[in-house]
Amino acid sequence: MPYFISPRDAGEADIVGVGGPLTPQLLRDAYTQGIFPWPMTGYPLLWFCPPHRAVLDFDRLHIPRRLGRIRRHTSLTFTMNQAFQSVITACRSTPRSGQDGTWITAEMQGAYTELHRLGDAHSFEAWDESGRLVGGIYGVWMNGYFSGESMFHFVPNASKLTLLFLIDYLALQGIQWLDCQMLTPHMVALGAREIPRNEFLDRIPAQQV
Repeated sequence: MPYFISPRDAGEADIVGVGGPLTPQLLRDAYTQGIFPWPMTGYPLLWFCPPHRAVLDFDRLHIPRRLGRIRRHTSLTFTMNQAFQSVITACRSTPRSGQDGTWITAEMQGAYTELHRLGDAHSFEAWDESGRLVGGIYGVWMNGYFSGESMFHFVPNASKLTLLFLIDYLALQGIQWLDCQMLTPHMVALGAREIPRNEFLDRIPAQQV
């Protein structure tokens, strides 16, 4: 089993655990403490809780004018948990700018698929008028927060619109923020920011970290 040091004791280190089989129980243990896995070629499985965490507070959400216009006129439809396996497969196979390959290994896909079966990992999907899956997001929802893992699109703006659908859904459930893990230009454009690790950990209820 991996040994997680307390994220509050990690100083400026990103890595708080090393190794172990990737099982649903370990994923649950990790997310309960604000930790997520990130495989890196040539290393044992690494577990991260960065000293600065990217979050999107929904009261800070900014929808760019063009995206808002596209949203108002889109013909896409959106669902939750209708195609988890297809979403994570698409996220795994989608090329990423500046990356050689993907961090979503076969082991990762299997573990998160099992976590989905157990009710802790969720997918949000975008479908075109022909019923084709054209965008999606998956992540982990437990301990009162949703941690976004990856998203993809096959047509322009499908993943962005799915993200807005996810945010609307979470807000209806009383969730007021989204864990983005790492900042991306798109998330910054929506109003995401970095907060100190301890401030992030303070947001996670009913846990000891």
